[in-house]
Amino acid sequence: MPGVVPGIHVFLCVATTWMAGTSPAMTESVALSVVTNSVLDVAGVSLLADLSGALFWQEQRLLVVSDLHLEKGSSFATRGVLLPPYDTVATLSRLAAVIACHDPRMVIALGDSFHDRDAHERLSAPDRDALSAMQARRDWIWIAGNHDPALPSDLGGVVASEVAIGSIMFRHEPTGASGEIAGHLHPKARIATRGRAMERRCFACDGERAVMPAFGAYAGGLSIRDPAFTRIFRNPGLMAHVLGDNKLHAISAARCY
Repeated sequence: MPGVVPGIHVFLCVATTWMAGTSPAMTESVALSVVTNSVLDVAGVSLLADLSGALFWQEQRLLVVSDLHLEKGSSFATRGVLLPPYDTVATLSRLAAVIACHDPRMVIALGDSFHDRDAHERLSAPDRDALSAMQARRDWIWIAGNHDPALPSDLGGVVASEVAIGSIMFRHEPTGASGEIAGHLHPKARIATRGRAMERRCFACDGERAVMPAFGAYAGGLSIRDPAFTRIFRNPGLMAHVLGDNKLHAISAARCY
């Protein structure tokens, strides 16, 4: 794994601390702003919210994705629920496109990268090759999630419980702490536009903390108006940065339902 920049602290799941550098279409009446990409300010740090659902921290050349839920289709199949078996291919293809666009030095996957404890074993050889190609020449950190708490060491990269970079803490489950960027809740926004309702994935952010949308093709979502978000975002000003077809839409969470 390539060496990383000092000041990045990775908290490994084995309870030791790895210090960086020690190893290798919506109406105008609804949308407050409409942009191709949206800048999220989290505790004084500006990050680019990509239309794909990823975050890019340009200063650090860091790409963050959350809740890939790879092999969710095959997981459901083992329980007799048949879904088209293309979720992993679709998710990895989108991830490869985002990586090619931003060329990050580091990638952090914010937990639940795999849908269950055995999902990594069901990855096809082509999907493993695709993942290895994305990891080449860059640092890669898997944060453990509730779906994949014990990730194996043969996936490439480093497995950690949390990652701290300056004033920002990356973790899977949000706690409401200032400077936190987390996943887990799969935020989505439901709005009324042109006489009909629309639901889309979104970033949830109030300027002090953020919860990322699920990146996985088959991942569901939780309404940004759910009490789970109220417990995390206690201050007014919560915004839903909604993933549209071609643009992001910044909408006050109070205007969602």
